[in-house]
Amino acid sequence: MSNIADHLTLLGHSENKLPASPDEARLETFPNRTPGRNYRITLNCHEFSSLCPVTGQPDYASLEIVYVPAEKCIETKSLKFYLASFRNQPAFNEVIVNQILDDFVKACEPKQVHVRGEFGARGGIQLTCDARYPDWHDHEDAECEGGGGCCH
Repeated sequence: MSNIADHLTLLGHSENKLPASPDEARLETFPNRTPGRNYRITLNCHEFSSLCPVTGQPDYASLEIVYVPAEKCIETKSLKFYLASFRNQPAFNEVIVNQILDDFVKACEPKQVHVRGEFGARGGIQLTCDARYPDWHDHEDAECEGGGGCCH
């Protein structure tokens, strides 16, 4: 019988280097041991950084990913490397949150996932972007706080 971690390339291997971009990064997964149960996994990254595509200045954010796994779960070291790969990536905040959602869904095909990025203020304006899979329906409120059928 093989170990469920045999196919993981980052966990337990300290010699790995951070990927240069999200396109080079790989979100790794492992089998969900209780796929018949709906439960939430919350992942937080309070030190996320990227670059403003216009000024080249760093943008900082607190990211939260809440998901209900189906058959696969995301391995957290690969998520750490994936998120760190954005540090030199010039992109608008909204694009980043939606890319993380798309890559997350592609990697583990969850039942539900909600990605929230709370970016630091620029010019006195603080931006928070929420993206969800499956998407909000037209009749649902696209708010996370207390409504809209969000994972929270």
